[in-house]
Amino acid sequence: MPEITHELEQKVNNDIKDAMKSGQKEKLSALRMLKSALIENKTAASPKPELDVLVAHYKKLKKSISAFPEGHEQGKKIEQELSFLDAYMPKAMSESEVAALIAQIIAGGANNLGLIMKSLVPQIQGRFETKAAQQLVAKALGK
Repeated sequence: MPEITHELEQKVNNDIKDAMKSGQKEKLSALRMLKSALIENKTAASPKPELDVLVAHYKKLKKSISAFPEGHEQGKKIEQELSFLDAYMPKAMSESEVAALIAQIIAGGANNLGLIMKSLVPQIQGRFETKAAQQLVAKALGK
């Protein structure tokens, strides 16, 4: 099981203080929602790594934008919230970087989609779309 650290929560706490001091209400609200998700996870029966919580929260927000018509006030508010959270997301990986990881995993002996994805997903989580990675794996396996 991956080690659970609280570095992200510390950073969020510090940024909340900064947002309060500078009067950035929208940023403060976004950070408080993220902090709430992190605290909820910390008190859960089986807590996940902070990165998993961050990525899940980000994806949930991104998905919720589609519930509003384009230009809707709430949709704009969610987009703004996402822009604040972008600073916490891990650096995105390029397709060629993921393809190189896939080649390494295959060279290590994994020879089917399931085994490769099992090794790949923890390395790309939050940095590259899983569905796109799955397509790259299928392509690498010649399917």
